[in-house]
Amino acid sequence: MPTIDTLASFWSLPMIKTNVLVFFNLLGSLMLGLMVGYERSYHGRAAGMRTYGLVCMASTALTVIGGYSSSWFGGNFLLASATDTSRVIQGIVTGIGFLCAGVIVREGFNISGLTTAASLWAASVTGVLVGVGFYAAAIALAGLSALSMMWISRLEAWLPSRQAVTIKLSFKTGFAPSEAALRHMASERGYEIASGTIAIESKDGVLQWAFVAVARNRQKMVPISDLSHEIARFDGVTGFQLSYARN
Repeated sequence: MPTIDTLASFWSLPMIKTNVLVFFNLLGSLMLGLMVGYERSYHGRAAGMRTYGLVCMASTALTVIGGYSSSWFGGNFLLASATDTSRVIQGIVTGIGFLCAGVIVREGFNISGLTTAASLWAASVTGVLVGVGFYAAAIALAGLSALSMMWISRLEAWLPSRQAVTIKLSFKTGFAPSEAALRHMASERGYEIASGTIAIESKDGVLQWAFVAVARNRQKMVPISDLSHEIARFDGVTGFQLSYARN
């Protein structure tokens, strides 16, 4: 039966100091993760600032608590059982990895669910922090995670970046599209076709081209609503599909 002294030990001065140190580790790793994620976001990749920030921060949380194992469970932790608890944490991380993989969906060049998967993993680490008694650090991780998911997307929209658009075109039977012509048309509308993304398929004698077009500048690119009207008038095109890359 827990006593008042046992419960109070979770909020003792040494525990608060430890939680503050963990918080600054989390904040620093979030900033570094956002910095790396911005580079990917700028180039129109599916995994952006939120995904990188969440993963980096959660990884730090799991690593840093290992260095304070003597403070687990409010300092009432028997070090002899540290190995068993570490194995439980490893099992949680491995199991949540399979769950995260299930929410990631790929549709052609478009990938969705990356941020959801990262947030699930961050939530599992929050649970680990609560489990070992790092309550303040768990609150900080949950708050920073929610902040990342709600506000980082606005920061991404404000920062200079290159929006990616997935495009799939169907051509008339016998029509021979030219890659050079497609690149030229994309360039005139503020886009460039990402190298290595062109995929060509022939179905019932109909050619279908799929590729990713990356905007040179988010503010100056032609919106896909206007782009759809222009593509509909292209000679030889019988059908198309446009969508913004998302994560």
